[in-house]
Amino acid sequence: MTAAARDKTWQDLIAVAELEAGDATPVQLGRRELAVFDTVDGIFVSYARCTHGAANLCDGYFDGRRIECPLHQGLFDARTGASLAAPARVPLRMIEARVIDGRVQVLV
Repeated sequence: MTAAARDKTWQDLIAVAELEAGDATPVQLGRRELAVFDTVDGIFVSYARCTHGAANLCDGYFDGRRIECPLHQGLFDARTGASLAAPARVPLRMIEARVIDGRVQVLV
């Protein structure tokens, strides 16, 4: 384990009951704008801004696995952050997340 990994801690982000079921929920963590994706495969968290045009992905179309940017229709896998369609080429920066006692936590 690296020193950087040892310095990280789990932090509560939002209650699962507060999420927009089956959708993307915007959450502020300090100065960070995050997107919490309630996918068909579980809860995943990324930075909320598109890597192409900086639009808030929580305003885009979400199909349960993929999020489409509302600005230029770049497409990302909400589970892995992978860029799936132009003009988005850079993957989303994902944040390790887990659900404990009904709360979404992130590793920061």
